[in-house]
Amino acid sequence: MTPINDVIPLLAYSDIQAAHDFLVDVFGFESVEIERLDDGTVVHGEVLAGTTRIFLHEVGDGELSAASELPSASGGIVVLVEDVDEHHEHAREAGATIESAPADKRYGLREYTVRDLDGHLWWFSTPL
Repeated sequence: MTPINDVIPLLAYSDIQAAHDFLVDVFGFESVEIERLDDGTVVHGEVLAGTTRIFLHEVGDGELSAASELPSASGGIVVLVEDVDEHHEHAREAGATIESAPADKRYGLREYTVRDLDGHLWWFSTPL
């Protein structure tokens, strides 16, 4: 069976607004929306990484946990960027938690690893 839509990553955050702002300001993603209840509580956010939409979902109800609450990561997201060194420098200067500096990998990418505010792993890469 073929999916009728694109795949949309969904990440759980303890503070959706802060995560949204981090992803936009530090990683350079485009803001799509922030959904709030009538009392102003943020319940959903969306950003674009290139043409890929990413949902930002609230932690809770026993359904989703923040990555920082888990003993280890089971995966992450890879984002291709034009200049990985420039992206790394911006993220580092903005205070992101860098796990590994840019390096050429044997599988044809130059990449670095970083964590967002809630501990999700991200790999930013440029093809060699």
